[in-house]
Parts: sequence; structure tokens; C-alpha cells
Amino acid sequence: MIRKSIILFSMLFLTIWNASAQTKADKKLTEKLQKLVHGFNGDVGIFVQNLKTGKIAAINADTIFPTASMIKIPIMCGVFDKIEKKELNYHQNLIYRDSLLYAGEDILGSFKDGEKIQLSKVQMLSITTSDNTGSLWLQKLVGGANINQWLSDNGFEHIRINSRTPGREAFQKRYGWGQASPREMALLLTKIRNGQAVSPAASERMYRNMIRIYWDAEALSQIPPFVQAASKQGAVNRSRSEVVLVNAPHGDYVFCIATKNQKDESWTPDNEGYQLIRNLSKLLWNYYEPKSGWKPSEGMERYID
Repeated sequence: MIRKSIILFSMLFLTIWNASAQTKADKKLTEKLQKLVHGFNGDVGIFVQNLKTGKIAAINADTIFPTASMIKIPIMCGVFDKIEKKELNYHQNLIYRDSLLYAGEDILGSFKDGEKIQLSKVQMLSITTSDNTGSLWLQKLVGGANINQWLSDNGFEHIRINSRTPGREAFQKRYGWGQASPREMALLLTKIRNGQAVSPAASERMYRNMIRIYWDAEALSQIPPFVQAASKQGAVNRSRSEVVLVNAPHGDYVFCIATKNQKDESWTPDNEGYQLIRNLSKLLWNYYEPKSGWKPSEGMERYID
């Protein structure tokens, strides 16, 4: 009996020790992040985790920020949850209506009233080109309340969809379409990567969509094009954000950066928020892959979207 108790105690100790090790702070990287954000004209939140070692670095990682288009990831999860429940079909035909139009340069916004398109293609456009018309269409099919319920059921306390969702009006005024903490947004992407969001098959399909992002001017521009990365951006006047999971040679790493109350509201490449995202991505690539030696080709800025 004593021997058995000792074994059980040892197993419990190892479990606790391993869990602690998996969340150990990377002090060196944290110091680099603090220097990076020093002097930024606005509020910044960052969460970084080396998925191989479990070490993290964070700044305001549990603070809530506007998501803007990053909320399209939870919308996607809501869609696939409905598909798994057989309430939607991935290949079903949808009928576009002019009433769905969200003014802008969306591909779906150029459709004629009555045109058919498969749900799978609407979902692809929502993520890869960040099509707002398509994303709002998907949200309407699933329902903002249902998306928030899925998030709650899966342990997410801070990620919520606000726009066009009953009871979220006050939050919409403060945060816009959606809200999240950098830590939770990175965790959601990690769950998708690990096959733990909705189902393994649904996660795989979602991840495939997320590695085909059209908009690559910020974080993705600082990662070699031959290295796979899944991502999603978000931007409104006073907030810029991006979540990225990099399948790096020496181990995957994930990061999410979000800003709010930015003084710089410009929409040019030198926007202070965009510069911060690029600088963070560059810092992390060189930190985790110090012998890479890769850098963007001279003149590449002419071909970045």
C-alpha cells in the first residue's frame, strides 16, 4: 500500500511539474517584446508561445481588444459546428441576394442577385480574402448567439461576436464586430492546428483555409514564403491585429498581437500598428530560427498585398 501511494504521488508530482514547465515564461523574449512596444502610441497586447517547449511571452495578453476581421475565425468554427451537426452541408448551394451586400471591394459583393455559390466557397472567401459580405452571410446562417455559445462551451471567456447579436449592443459600441484577448485568439488557432476545434476533420479543413491568406503585407511578409503559416488579420481605424501560427523548421510557434486606441489611424503601409506587427513577426522569426539568414527580397514591397 505504501509503495502504491509513493508511485501515485510521484505520478501526480510529475504531472504538475510537466504542466508547470509547459507554461514557463520566456523572460528573454518578454524583455524583447517590452522593448519592441516601448513608445507605441496606443494600447498593445501580445501573446507568444513556442508550441514545442510550451514557453510563453506576454504583454497585456488577457486584455480585451477589438478583433475586427479576426472574428471570422470564430464564425468559421460556428459554421463547421453546424456542419458537424448536419444542420448545414459544406457543399450546399447558397443563393446570393443583394440584401446581403456589405459595401466595399468584396468578391461576393460583385455577384448578381440570384447567383448560386457553394457554402464551401463562401467560407473560403471569408478567410482567405477576408470577404466581409461572405462573413456576414455565414454569421447570419449560424447566428451570433450560437457562435458565442460554442465559444463558451469550449472554454473561451473573452472571445465574443458582438455585431448583429442580441444582447451584445453595448459591447459592439466599445469593441465593434468582435472582441478577444490575444491569449485566447492564439489558443483558438492552436486548437485548430491540433485538430481540437469542432472535430479533427473540421479543424484540418479550417487550417487549410487559414494557410492560404491573400493579405500578406504584415506578419506574413516577415516569414519566408516557403514556410507554412496560418493566419488572420483584423483592422479598423484605431486598431490593428493579427494572429499567426508558424510551422517553423525547429518547432511551431503561435502569436497574436492586437492594438487599440491607436493615435495613428492611417491606412498606409507605414501605419504605426502595421509596422509593429511586421517588427514583431520579424523578431519572432529570427528568435526562433536564428540561423535562417532569410530576409525579404529587395523590392518585394512592390508585390505585397
